[in-house]
Amino acid sequence: MTVSEGFDKLKEQVDEADRSIRAAANQGEAELKAMVEEARKNADRHADELRAKSDEVADQAEHHWHEVQGDWDAHIKRMHARIDAKKAAFDADIAETDAELAEADAAYAVQFASAAIEEAQYAVLDAVLARKDADVLAAAR
Repeated sequence: MTVSEGFDKLKEQVDEADRSIRAAANQGEAELKAMVEEARKNADRHADELRAKSDEVADQAEHHWHEVQGDWDAHIKRMHARIDAKKAAFDADIAETDAELAEADAAYAVQFASAAIEEAQYAVLDAVLARKDADVLAAAR
């Protein structure tokens, strides 16, 4: 898969997430809980895959991506802990606070994804430029 194709796949993933989020508004509580659980499993699986792939990253970028991954892992752990803890809460005030925290977590995740998309765009464009430069230099030999 080329880097440009990877960026196309990212767009498809964003579109699918958008459709899923919009569909969730029309679901009953049981269906919504199932969707949340499935999304969590997918996020955990993807995080595991990302961790495995980050071990294969070149030495130049390895430190940076491990740092980003560590920050993301810490955020995910905090978010999962909060989600698990709230399942036992029934108080209306606690539920309101939980909703506000969940919305804040969602906003942070969207901001992180937005930044990741911009970084991916930069990396893809840089890779395309590097390939063109390499092709020009190879042709000049």
